[in-house]
Amino acid sequence: MNNGTRVDYQTDPGRYKHWALKFEGPVATLTADFDEGAGLRPGYKLKLNSYDLGVDIELNDAINRIRFEHPEVRTVVVTSAKEKVFCSGANIFMLGVSSHSWKVNFCKFTNETRNGLEDSSKYSGLKFLAAVNGACAGGGYELALACDEIILVDDRSSAVSLPEVPLLGVLPGTGGLTRVTDKKHVRHDLADLFCTSVEGVRGQKAKDWRLVDDIAKPEAFAQKVRERALELAAKSDRPADGKGVMLPPVACVIEADALRYPNVVVDIDRVKRTATWTVKGPTGAQPADLAGIEAAGAVWYPLQMARELEDAILQMRTNELDIGTWLIKTQGDPAAVLAMDATLLAHQNHWLVRETIGLLRRTFSRLDVSSRSLFALIEPGSCFAGTFLELALACDRSYHLALPDDESGAPKITVGETNFSLYPMVTEQSRLGRRFYNEQPALDAVRASIGLSLNADAAFALGLVTSNPDDIDWTDEVRIAVEERVAMSPDALTGMEANLRFNGPENMFTRVFGRLTAWQNWIFQRPNAVGEKGALKVYGKGDKAQFDWNRV
Repeated sequence: MNNGTRVDYQTDPGRYKHWALKFEGPVATLTADFDEGAGLRPGYKLKLNSYDLGVDIELNDAINRIRFEHPEVRTVVVTSAKEKVFCSGANIFMLGVSSHSWKVNFCKFTNETRNGLEDSSKYSGLKFLAAVNGACAGGGYELALACDEIILVDDRSSAVSLPEVPLLGVLPGTGGLTRVTDKKHVRHDLADLFCTSVEGVRGQKAKDWRLVDDIAKPEAFAQKVRERALELAAKSDRPADGKGVMLPPVACVIEADALRYPNVVVDIDRVKRTATWTVKGPTGAQPADLAGIEAAGAVWYPLQMARELEDAILQMRTNELDIGTWLIKTQGDPAAVLAMDATLLAHQNHWLVRETIGLLRRTFSRLDVSSRSLFALIEPGSCFAGTFLELALACDRSYHLALPDDESGAPKITVGETNFSLYPMVTEQSRLGRRFYNEQPALDAVRASIGLSLNADAAFALGLVTSNPDDIDWTDEVRIAVEERVAMSPDALTGMEANLRFNGPENMFTRVFGRLTAWQNWIFQRPNAVGEKGALKVYGKGDKAQFDWNRV
């Protein structure tokens, strides 16, 4: 359903149409009150707190503002302003009129946002409590499941449900079903009953089945939510006296074939169907102490760069579907990047530094799950060191130019402690661990090289780069590699890349994205869901879906 209008992922509370934020000491309340006439695209109404991409863009922004602007907040209560409705999930009519790519990108961003709640709970001490005060279905229940705990009002009508199978013929909640089993440990036969029931489960049964953590009668609901929010807050170490950092709009100049930020530039070649990304390292004096970091605020380099990189990834994923190969470059002084890393490591337990590391971690993870081919090009002037080396380690391949006759001018890479500790993938392993299957001899050899400037031959010998062509072969080898990649089936590449990028331990997060990439991709294209008489197409029209009964 991308009708050519660019999607903008930037917003602020003054422009919210769907969410309201309230702050009371250590507790923030995020209230869903979706404007049914304010969908991101025409053709549907967001009735019963059903959501589209625009709703989730606001949710992502609200959570980021709580992270950075309100360090005193320790618990976020997610609830609804609608009577008898918490959230009815993704808007079905939006899904029915959307292109396949729009649906998949929408589901991917939705899952990244919900995963982000769990990421902040694990790493930053920000806890989330779903105060389910009405009907909670599909993706709405998925949002509740992403919270640390769920309290359901016991009013004999409010229920939680994942009704996608009987109603829509698609997978329950993409990440919802995975959280029901992996997170809540709902018994598989009860989960089967639950996911094939339209009406859902309410009250004591929902608690007994582990679908919610607690229930409360309407007259006691608000008090129980408040008490539990404060109990969760007591377990957090976010600072009551921390001074928040206001997040101004990310500065971006959008051109016909480029995105230009102060620290990130994306140049698009539409003929070659490639985008060249240049991430610029820090320049000038950078604060190394907490006072200087706090004074810099949102323009502190690692925070500013992370926000720009995240925005560029989201814009390119949604607005540039034909640009299937991203060439990742860096530009700057490796020593400046390593100095930045030393500051991050030294102050990693300070709330602002911790949140900045978290934003970098989640942004690198957005690269991992982007359905694009990623090639790193390590050239003169590069600064693939420490944190910036993660950009290359996230890529499907890396090409490192060798200059045997000009060692001083040859590009180098540098492994840092940050590559082992600060930015785990969703598999909970480092990208170095993923690269070497956590085999200790290889990792020990890489660890022994921490801090060394490695030329192409040294990096290749350690297995850190894919190829080390010299200046005679560089242009042709890179050109041929890119041309071959661009000519291949994008569907086949997406499947191959997703498998290779997540070759490590399985966990809830890898299963969420694995099911989204494979199962939901397949189900969303089948006539049983999106054919003329498919369940998604006839929903709400009074017609009965017509299924092809062949099991595939």
